[in-house]
Amino acid sequence: MSVILVSTVLVAVMGVSLGLVIGATAKAFEVKTDPRIGELSAMLPGANCGACGFAGCADFAKNLVAGDTEDVSKCPVCPPAARSVIASFLGLASVGESEKKTAVVLCGGGADKAVRSAFYNGVSDCRSAALVAGGAKGCRFGCLGLGTCARICPFGAIEISPDGLAYVHPELCVACGKCVDACPRSIIKIVPEKVKMHVFCSSTEKGPAKKKVCSVACIGCRKCAKAAGEDKIIMTGFLARVNYDNPPANFAEIVEKAACPTGCIGLVDAREREISGKARVSA
Repeated sequence: MSVILVSTVLVAVMGVSLGLVIGATAKAFEVKTDPRIGELSAMLPGANCGACGFAGCADFAKNLVAGDTEDVSKCPVCPPAARSVIASFLGLASVGESEKKTAVVLCGGGADKAVRSAFYNGVSDCRSAALVAGGAKGCRFGCLGLGTCARICPFGAIEISPDGLAYVHPELCVACGKCVDACPRSIIKIVPEKVKMHVFCSSTEKGPAKKKVCSVACIGCRKCAKAAGEDKIIMTGFLARVNYDNPPANFAEIVEKAACPTGCIGLVDAREREISGKARVSA
């Protein structure tokens, strides 16, 4: 019995000693956190979309509390009322202002307009399809339409139309950029939401080569650039691009005046009506 008793006492002493050592070590190396970080994190939407430029809502809260950023408007998911509450909580004089942005898929070559060079029956993922001979489309710049961008979008802002094109709903998009990173063709761009006109083509190849694989490709005729002004629509080789830093104001007038021979330049509203007129396919 004495051996058992002594063993029990030794184990108890060792346990208490180790507990004290662990406690002292934890206290010595304790990383103190500002309690406001937790409170602020609870005020943020918790989407963790990364649109603010930080790793997530908790990281954004940490940087706000630390004073590394004071721009509450960096969170596009927060409504104005919530931003005001956060600014008041932090003692900021101004909420800050940010221009509403959205993603746009710069491709108009659906299944009825773009040539299919092969049939793909592998994993339903654009990145996987792009690895197999560049995908099934004849245009190496075209949307593959397998929904990778739609699945990765945290806000359900992207859908795949029946003709196999990804489309972004601007009213749902917060411009987090996840779809931009996911697209293997790099045809999704973050642009100002106020710009309602886009060139729905991303191919920089010469006009004749584009026309062989897509009936709505930009052929580089420059008609839109002349209609809008060279500083409003710029030419990148054989591809016209809207200058989003200095866009034209009269979008509908430019589209009508340009009379694009292939119809690759168009308005977002018209594109949405076209897609809405068909049976929608959920990604």
